[in-house]
Amino acid sequence: MDLVKRALGLVLAGVVFFGLLGVYLTWAPDKPVEALTAKWAQPPSQFITLQGMQVHLRDEGPRDDPLPIVLLHGTSASLHTWEGWAEALRGQRRVIRMDLPGFALTGPNPENDYSIERYVAFVAALADQLGVERFVLGGNSLGGQIAWATAVAHPQRVASLILVDASGYAFESAKTPIDVPIGFQMARIKPLAPLVENTLPRGLVEKSVKAVYGDPSKVTPPLVDLYYDMALRAGNRKALVRRVEQGYTGDTQALGRLKVPTLILWGGRDRLIPLEFGERFARDIGGSKLVVFDDLGHVPHEEDPARTVAEVKRFLGM
Repeated sequence: MDLVKRALGLVLAGVVFFGLLGVYLTWAPDKPVEALTAKWAQPPSQFITLQGMQVHLRDEGPRDDPLPIVLLHGTSASLHTWEGWAEALRGQRRVIRMDLPGFALTGPNPENDYSIERYVAFVAALADQLGVERFVLGGNSLGGQIAWATAVAHPQRVASLILVDASGYAFESAKTPIDVPIGFQMARIKPLAPLVENTLPRGLVEKSVKAVYGDPSKVTPPLVDLYYDMALRAGNRKALVRRVEQGYTGDTQALGRLKVPTLILWGGRDRLIPLEFGERFARDIGGSKLVVFDDLGHVPHEEDPARTVAEVKRFLGM
């Protein structure tokens, strides 16, 4: 019996030792935003004061555009996710993209409120500050949910809507298996919150980014560097835990009230928000158009900007 106890004790000690070693090796303290701006906020980036935050923003293209295009990224992404679209559009259209509160260089909001309602108010306030009354509004994932919720709340301001693998329907209602990136899974488990907020293996970030690509081989080291640095921005990991706590289910019954022209783009290999949800959006938003890219994943605009923005140009008559 003593031998068994000693063996169990050694096993437990080994587990504790290697657990602590793992925490030590992956310990990653927050980085102040000032340490990240030199690399990730080169011109035309700017910071504007809004709702108690310094919001990282890029506002490009002709200022006389009567309907600027506003683009909203998804969870743990940044305005950089739209770079391919911005490059293709800014010669003819004004393109506005920003790091949403809780993410990237903008960082957490003062009230720690990441509800969809608060994001809708943020988008409206940003448009007001930039002097934009009406606009085309596009968004991916969480950004897509914010986009359609904004169109519901402010129908007079949203001229056209572009949803890219948007969230909003309850994941539990999916018939297709859902593959949530491990980083998001950890953020859902309250006892793991201290680990999520203080450690960050780069390999975990790489795995999470690859999980949202249809072709994981397209994920490059510089792309992983971007996502890694944006996660380390002071306060973002704590904000992610809070954002995940608040969920991704919206008032999808309100979609039937939308009268705005709507383009729905979806990656056929999206394992986070499967195509069946894109088909639901197409059914629930009258007159909308669904375009599916069979080989792309959850971020088709980032994975293949040229092919996806071509559909946007057709939709906008460019």
